[in-house]
Amino acid sequence: MSSRKKRQGPSVASYVGLVRFYEEIDEKIKLPPYIILLLTYLTVVMVLISRILIKP
Repeated sequence: MSSRKKRQGPSVASYVGLVRFYEEIDEKIKLPPYIILLLTYLTVVMVLISRILIKP
């Protein structure tokens, strides 16, 4: 027999618990990528327009 102890990883039940935990966390607001890009472009345009209209 080997003098080393057998290493046992976490049980399947703990993996299932972690999966459930992360599924609960991931249920936040999910936006498609094109909406995020659209909001980014609109923000840039609004900043540029405001810089043109509001001169110091």
